[in-house]
Amino acid sequence: MTFDPTTAFDLTGRVALVTGGSRGLGRAMVFGLARAGADVVIASRNLDSCERTAAEVERETGRAALPVSAHVGRWGGLEALVDAAYDRFGHVDVLVNNAGMSPLYDSLDGVSEELFDKVLGVNLKGPFRLSALVGTRMARGSGGSIINISSAAAAHPRPAVVPYAAAKAGLNAVTIGFAHAFGPSVRCNAIMAGTFHTDVSASWDPETFAQRAQGFALRRGGQPDEIVGMAVYLASDASSYTTGAVLTVDGGQP
Repeated sequence: MTFDPTTAFDLTGRVALVTGGSRGLGRAMVFGLARAGADVVIASRNLDSCERTAAEVERETGRAALPVSAHVGRWGGLEALVDAAYDRFGHVDVLVNNAGMSPLYDSLDGVSEELFDKVLGVNLKGPFRLSALVGTRMARGSGGSIINISSAAAAHPRPAVVPYAAAKAGLNAVTIGFAHAFGPSVRCNAIMAGTFHTDVSASWDPETFAQRAQGFALRRGGQPDEIVGMAVYLASDASSYTTGAVLTVDGGQP
């Protein structure tokens, strides 16, 4: 098969479901996938935000966009999200498990069971359940691609994000397991994202972060659009022989 870059990245006719899709990295990937030709399902807890993003997608890209309110940390509600996507479009070809959270805590012995469970629920339990539901349908149909948004914290956990790092390390393991469970027609990969400037980063101390970023190979944090190329690659036929991979996009963080 001859690689043709003019068609390999084309997502025309495909449907992508993106959790946490109304802001930050999720929003950037929603627009990137739509510009590559995909119709999109935009899911987050805030329906108003999803609706505004969907309207922008349809206006700016011409692709269809379905906004859905969903809390990925609640196991029992995820079937409704999947059903909404299939009821509207008939199929899902790309699942991006992007929704995540990493609450601050004062000390490790002060981490409550509620906080710990919430972090694992959103970052690990939800992606597991959604991948199981959508991956099973993909495998019975025409196949597809599952993309898990992991974190550099999984490989380089810092004291301030231990529960989050543990959840993302688990997500890396889930990625490899699902690649084998649903192959060969469904591919499952993870993007191990580094530090990106999103709405969350507005609360960071800029001088402290700038100092930390001097240890990165690129000496800076990423912009949301800088994850889009990897997402489109993994969603498209360009990555037809890539599965069970955990690919780093982190500006060279040590």
